[in-house]
Amino acid sequence: MLYSRKFVLRVVAVILTAAIISLNTQQAQGQAGIAIENPRVTVNFGQSITFEARILSSLPITQASILFRGVNEEVTRVETLQVAEDGSVNFTYDASLNVFPPFSSIVYWFQATLTDNVTYTSDAINFSYNDNRFPWRNTTRVNVTIHWYAGDDAFGAAALDAAGAGMLAMREFIPISLTEPINIYIYSNAPDLQNTLFLGGEDWAGGHASPDLGVALVAIAPGTSQFTEMETKIPHELTHIMMYRALGDKYATQPIWLLEGIAAMVELYPNPEYARALDIASGNDSLLAFEDLCASFPADAGNAFLAYAQSQSFVTYIRDTYGTSGLTRLTNAYSDGFNCELGATNALGTPLSQLDSRWRESVLGQNITGVAARNLSPFILLMALVLVVPLWGAIDILRQRRKRRGKQPQ
Repeated sequence: MLYSRKFVLRVVAVILTAAIISLNTQQAQGQAGIAIENPRVTVNFGQSITFEARILSSLPITQASILFRGVNEEVTRVETLQVAEDGSVNFTYDASLNVFPPFSSIVYWFQATLTDNVTYTSDAINFSYNDNRFPWRNTTRVNVTIHWYAGDDAFGAAALDAAGAGMLAMREFIPISLTEPINIYIYSNAPDLQNTLFLGGEDWAGGHASPDLGVALVAIAPGTSQFTEMETKIPHELTHIMMYRALGDKYATQPIWLLEGIAAMVELYPNPEYARALDIASGNDSLLAFEDLCASFPADAGNAFLAYAQSQSFVTYIRDTYGTSGLTRLTNAYSDGFNCELGATNALGTPLSQLDSRWRESVLGQNITGVAARNLSPFILLMALVLVVPLWGAIDILRQRRKRRGKQPQ
């Protein structure tokens, strides 16, 4: 089995960290080493993370450090600590310059070198880097927890219902996991969500999922349109989480148009503006080539919206043409490492560029004459086969008559 370099590095980092912590913890326990008393973390989301503790040791400390990283990160941050006479340490990390994703899990531990020249390592401690600027409420059903700060209890219950409906909509072609937790955070307006994503080092989007964390962020305002927005945005982001859990490390090998197309297809209320955007782009010949939507979507809002519209329509066309098994074959082909063009050939027998052309013809009505000719070609061939035998017989009769005339005496 082939694994990406990033995945291998992540596994190695986790194993080495666990081994180092285990080894040094055993050393510390065996030689009295160090102990951590009253560890405390104070999060000022998007601004700072303050670590406090007291390091107790059997011998004087000559040097101490704090080490920390996101649970899914490969790089560990190491900061030197000033140790007070009573062993107290305090360090403030600038989270505005060196960001962590919102609602991610962070692990930290301490190291101290004593006068015996041995470096001891403490046990690891986890904490959640939550957006604590809002008075979050929550409600849970099975493994899904909805968090919101605007709206009443009915708002949270409706969001849970939308999540359940999304699960039902996607179960036909995505395995549903009901064991690992999923957390959905609902911001009451787009600026709040935009600011959170910016502080977490993410690009602005109408919604966001961190599939590896099992976290989704959406913006939905309480009101008359909340149900439609819930049944659009929540299933979309849930799909990304479920696909990640189904594909694992191979999630990163999938084309963006396929991931976003499947997520958009699961939406219970697809954006009505998608059809209009497709009609305009088709009319003025400004549709985006799918080979250009494999690695990323355009940065500008207009073309990004068109990319979502095309992906939703294109993936729906593939499902309607090749069935849900066709989508499964497609994700499997890309998981096996085929590039964007050849993955479609391997899974569906048709290159991506040709699928693109057929989608434009069948769904958007481009090249009507070509479509009609291709659709009629089987019937034309059948008619030709039906007619060729009597036609050949007629030709043979004419030839025989000419021969007999040529043999008649003059």
